[in-house]
Amino acid sequence: MIIQSISGVRGITETAFPVEAIKSYVHAFHNLIPAGLIYIGRDSRPSGENLIEIISEELTKLGRDVVDCGIAPTPTVQFMVERSEASGGLIVTASHNPDEWNGIKFVREDGTFFYPNECEQLYKSVAKKTRYPLSEKMGMVLPDQNCVLKHVISTIELSCIDLKSIKKRNFKVVIDAVNGAGSDALPLLLEYLGCEVFTIYCNKDGKFKRGTEPLPENLSDLSNKVIESKADIGFAIDPDADRLAVVNEMGKPLGEEYTLVIAAESYLINSKKPEKIVTNLSTTMALEHMAAKFDSTVIRTAVGEINVVKRMKEENANLGGEGNGGVILKEAHLGRDSLVAAAMILNRLAQDENSSVEKLFKSLPFFTIVKDKIDINDTDEKSLISKAQALYSDAAIDTTDGTKFCWDDKWVHLRKSNTEPIIRIYAEASSEEEAKKLISLLKE
Repeated sequence: MIIQSISGVRGITETAFPVEAIKSYVHAFHNLIPAGLIYIGRDSRPSGENLIEIISEELTKLGRDVVDCGIAPTPTVQFMVERSEASGGLIVTASHNPDEWNGIKFVREDGTFFYPNECEQLYKSVAKKTRYPLSEKMGMVLPDQNCVLKHVISTIELSCIDLKSIKKRNFKVVIDAVNGAGSDALPLLLEYLGCEVFTIYCNKDGKFKRGTEPLPENLSDLSNKVIESKADIGFAIDPDADRLAVVNEMGKPLGEEYTLVIAAESYLINSKKPEKIVTNLSTTMALEHMAAKFDSTVIRTAVGEINVVKRMKEENANLGGEGNGGVILKEAHLGRDSLVAAAMILNRLAQDENSSVEKLFKSLPFFTIVKDKIDINDTDEKSLISKAQALYSDAAIDTTDGTKFCWDDKWVHLRKSNTEPIIRIYAEASSEEEAKKLISLLKE
């Protein structure tokens, strides 16, 4: 089975991606974007090597010149497309899915992912098994061994990053890159920021020795390394390095939700003017409470990076992101970026000379999100929603994406996953007990 969504396509590699299927996606992509150069890259899954070879070969047969970034973070490829004259990009990754999975993400000429209507067109073309004429003149494949370095240098030069102040703190940082695409990039960034860097799972071999998502339950090794190294902070990313999670100096994970909150506070302190922050419906309401202190507003969208990016463009917003550890900074490029997130969080620590991660976290509004899921194969979705509406009759209802039930100090959100055959159930409240109660009532 292959899953098609606004996040691209993904599936179990052995069954979902035979050669002809990969070629179908390449042809459909080729037809939807303007003439010109294509950037490609992949995460560290061993299966990616074969997929990227098939993709580059077919693109050159179609007359496209291809720049191959090799194993590189998803945001690096997006950055390179945006900052060049390229017509688009293809990234071979299954993001947070297990290592037996792989997938393809489709990048527009502006460095953003395909819009929902463009994904729909692409998938219709693939379903028809449409093929386009091969070119009489073969394109070329050109390796780019400096794309990560270019991305790192651009990140430290961002106007919201005070490089001098960060270097002055000489932070000790532990990095857990889950042996994924960020295994070289994130340590390199931290070295440029003047940090003393310690690494675990930075081998870039695609062996995901902890859970692929940077969730608290998967970060025990990082926590132990932070304590052992007497580090100031720990950073964890997912296999394609677009999401960042933080561990404090005592080895305690903050939870992915607070990556965006801390990065946003760093930006708002530097901005010194009201800003619009765009995020999705499932992101913590701590963001609103923090932003209010700076006379700034939070705008909510459907879940999915491209939905946030589209709204950022519409609102001319400088900052956005998602509560899964994804930070989107317009000045950098319009995509979730763990390198940008890490730099912004260190910048926030440097803004207060004696601040620590724990002190910073305690100064923020505190809410707890509990995440659960149910298999849609065993559930009648319409019946579930109907019962939930009866159960939560006193709540305001938002149906922008799935169904979200909202109160002043808590909410519960049900929505189909874009990447897995499940319904996700998220709840947030002022305590973990209250959030679990919301989900428990629903599941019972």
